[in-house]
Amino acid sequence: MAVLDHAFGLLDWLHPPRRARAHCDIPCGIYDPHNAQIAALTVMRMVQLTEALAQPDASAGKSAQDTYAMQLSRYTAVKEEHAKICEHELVVLWTDYFRPEHLEKFPNLHDVFWKATKLTSSAKQQLNKDTAGQLLAACQEVAEIFWASKGVQTRRQPSNQTVGGEIVYPVAS
Repeated sequence: MAVLDHAFGLLDWLHPPRRARAHCDIPCGIYDPHNAQIAALTVMRMVQLTEALAQPDASAGKSAQDTYAMQLSRYTAVKEEHAKICEHELVVLWTDYFRPEHLEKFPNLHDVFWKATKLTSSAKQQLNKDTAGQLLAACQEVAEIFWASKGVQTRRQPSNQTVGGEIVYPVAS
């Protein structure tokens, strides 16, 4: 097997393969801002859960201290993971879906996306209810612009999640 590995390595060195880049392997052409909104709601919920987490006092036993540390760690990890998911979803829309003709119709497009992606970084760095709310609002604005670019009406509807908040949905015509 090592001989074959060396032979293929030599072939790659002599004739390097070309790189292919796409949103997905097809590319699919399917884009939707829904996942960014759900990720932003999850960030908000993790902030709520963390703020509600009661820190045990110094006299609490090791088990209570460990449980608190474990819950705090999990909430933080999920918050940061979903802020990254939100960032990824936003960047895919910004770089793969939107075109120069969209910028003509929506001149604030770059500013909206730049601020939204900056908020994902802030959400990862902080434990702040206002930042999480601003992130959701930015994702809602992106969703409204996205659907408007397709000529589709939208509506805001309660998320029906424990966290509250609204999600922007396309309205069927």
